[in-house]
Amino acid sequence: MVSELQQRMQDSFVEHVDEELLMDCMRCGFCLPACPTYLATNQDETHSPRGRIALMKAMRDGDVVWDGSVEDAFDMCLGCRACEPACPAGVQYGVLIEETRVAVQQAKPINLKEKTVRKATFDGVFADQKKMASGVKLVQFYQKSGLQAAARKIGFLNLFPPFMKQMEAVLPKVESKKKREPVLKPTSVKVAFFSGCLMDTLFQETNRKTIEMLEWLGAEVVIPKEQQCCGALHGHSGEMEKGLRNAKANVEAFDSDDFDYIVNNAGGCGAFLSEYGKHLEGNPQYTEKAASFSDKTIDISSLFVKLGLNSKLKQMGGAEESLVTYQDSCHLRNVNGVFLEPRSLLQDAPGFEYKELIDAGSCCGSAGIYNILQPEMAKRILDAKMKGVKKMQPAIVVTSNPGCLMQMQVGIQSEGLEKEMKAVHIVDFLYDSIHQNQTLA
Repeated sequence: MVSELQQRMQDSFVEHVDEELLMDCMRCGFCLPACPTYLATNQDETHSPRGRIALMKAMRDGDVVWDGSVEDAFDMCLGCRACEPACPAGVQYGVLIEETRVAVQQAKPINLKEKTVRKATFDGVFADQKKMASGVKLVQFYQKSGLQAAARKIGFLNLFPPFMKQMEAVLPKVESKKKREPVLKPTSVKVAFFSGCLMDTLFQETNRKTIEMLEWLGAEVVIPKEQQCCGALHGHSGEMEKGLRNAKANVEAFDSDDFDYIVNNAGGCGAFLSEYGKHLEGNPQYTEKAASFSDKTIDISSLFVKLGLNSKLKQMGGAEESLVTYQDSCHLRNVNGVFLEPRSLLQDAPGFEYKELIDAGSCCGSAGIYNILQPEMAKRILDAKMKGVKKMQPAIVVTSNPGCLMQMQVGIQSEGLEKEMKAVHIVDFLYDSIHQNQTLA
């Protein structure tokens, strides 16, 4: 006899998971060597894209009993989407894992604690930029009041899981937000800046440098006031409707023919932003606006290249003194196809020698909040990544996403390499390398 939960789960999979997309998978296995969790679990098929798709179909058809092992298989997925470029059949795995998480979230029993956390996260902090800013002010108080120093000195952080202690150690120093004066000079292009939630709070210095560099390259930069979190975290956590709520708010905030580009400096956000058109194509009110939004969306490194930063970097010259390498943001590479642009900028940066990181395209284990929800697997994936970093011994590891940045900082710290190397955002790296040669003006 089928249990109530089993029937509810099967009905939810039938409702939410597209059977036609499931049937696109030919079970060829080209995705296997591209999947970090498949490799980290000694080639366990249930932790591969092919295996997960088989489980999705089995749940939809009622051929497998829903239990903790099935849920773990879906939860363990990083959502890095490295399987998509590797797939000869063009399977839309990203869509399938998002639909699966919606199906699970709609059907499974949720206790009061999880309900409270989800509501605070998806309806609170990541739904309202003001609430995000207020939360970050608490971090600022913790850092500047002496509480952080005291907590570290007395060993208070040892009461928390190791990964939380590691993340606390690499939190960026939160500074008070400075009022920005727009640059008034002839411009060649008008850019709307998607400032993001974490980027505009914890990493606001990177945002400031992004704007300053764009203006130096001749762009007029506008920051729409009503923008919200991109919605990626919601979409990847089974809360797609709430993610689309944010998407609609952003589409409205950026709805102007004046903008040539909508630029972002966070790879994870950029991938979700670029897919607004796909997510909202069935909504008559937003179909056209969302498609226009996605068409204009561009990553900061791609826009830097379009605005001629490479030639400016080459003109500065300078001896190659330090070794720099690049760790890809999974979504920037696998979803948006941005691969060459950041590398070309690093190759032209004055005073540095660029070398390709061993297995640069593999996930670092951050994956949004994956390293918080799945700390053990995230550590295994990060440890594998750090083997290549240790072998190369670069002075700087450059990233294009805040989560990747903090994860690589954790890796460097856990290996005791913080005196030999550092991880930095690509904007910070380029800004600082330019400042060593001339002043932006």
